[in-house]
Amino acid sequence: MKPHSPACERNREPILAVLRERFADRREVLEIGSGTGQHAVHFAAAMPWLRWQCSDRAEHLPGIRMWLDEAGLANTPAPIALAAVAGSATGLVPMPSLPPAADGRGPGFDAVFSANTLHIMGWPQVEALFAGLANVLAEQATLVVYGPFNYQGRYTSDSNREFDAWLKARDPASGLRDAEAVDALAAGHGLSLIADLAMPANNRCRVWRRGG
Repeated sequence: MKPHSPACERNREPILAVLRERFADRREVLEIGSGTGQHAVHFAAAMPWLRWQCSDRAEHLPGIRMWLDEAGLANTPAPIALAAVAGSATGLVPMPSLPPAADGRGPGFDAVFSANTLHIMGWPQVEALFAGLANVLAEQATLVVYGPFNYQGRYTSDSNREFDAWLKARDPASGLRDAEAVDALAAGHGLSLIADLAMPANNRCRVWRRGG
């Protein structure tokens, strides 16, 4: 049976509203942590001008393929194995085969999307992910990350506090990330925050642009 996430069904329309605007002039999207594949088929169907490249750890690829194969969309190539690995040469391994950049100035994706990933990874893996983006992003690429964040070390809701406790009980290395720490990490790799959007269920869509 295909993997299924009820959360993907709940949040896909609010996220799509953000992506329609932020990816309106984009062409090549890398999704990091595609999970079940539900987001990919929904977003790729709604935005046919995008080539939507799924990626995740190797063990998740069969489930993603089920969703992609059933949808049969022309703009969703086969998913690729991609994981953030601390201490690797690039931070993201193995590297995908990159398409030409939309601006014609070398290989790279002009957009990256990731949902509900930063709080699942340990902080060294979050650092590795941002370090590896430099090798996959085209100039002026847009990065959109969806999920819960803390601000100045504080929770934005009781539900986020409870969720963070649940995450840490399962894996002490995981947990909600401070927005300021992620912004500083992104800035160190040439990414500037251009939008921080409130989403349902105390989540955010945070948008960065390479090159400002």
